[in-house]
Amino acid sequence: MIKFKISVTEDYEKLVPFFIENELEFSEEEPVPTDLVKCWEITDGEGKLIGGFVLAKREGEFIVDGIAIDPEYRKFKLGKALLERGIEEALKQGAKRIYLVARAPGFFSKYGFKAISREESPDFFECLTCPQYQKSCFPEVMLLEL
Repeated sequence: MIKFKISVTEDYEKLVPFFIENELEFSEEEPVPTDLVKCWEITDGEGKLIGGFVLAKREGEFIVDGIAIDPEYRKFKLGKALLERGIEEALKQGAKRIYLVARAPGFFSKYGFKAISREESPDFFECLTCPQYQKSCFPEVMLLEL
């Protein structure tokens, strides 16, 4: 039986390389300041990092600033578990909505996120300046109304 441990982590810097390994883009030059709200990690029975989630705020709006699960473990619904924790925390803190940029919009739409146009979203996502944008990456801005 495979064991997983989901826990809050203060070590955001540990999550960044994991996100990059799992094909999430990270830029040191963010368009607006990001305030971390809460981070979670998932480890396996041996303590290996296999998942991560970052809930943050930009310009007063809650965002999913990173979510990834090691491909080998995606069949265990760990992404859903992390997303639910992030939504629950945002609600506790009075959020009315959560934004994200999705490389896998189908995953997020299963949980109520809706694709929106760039014009409808705040201008705080760095996708437009990324060299992969519309070449090898075709993300969608999404919104969950709470």
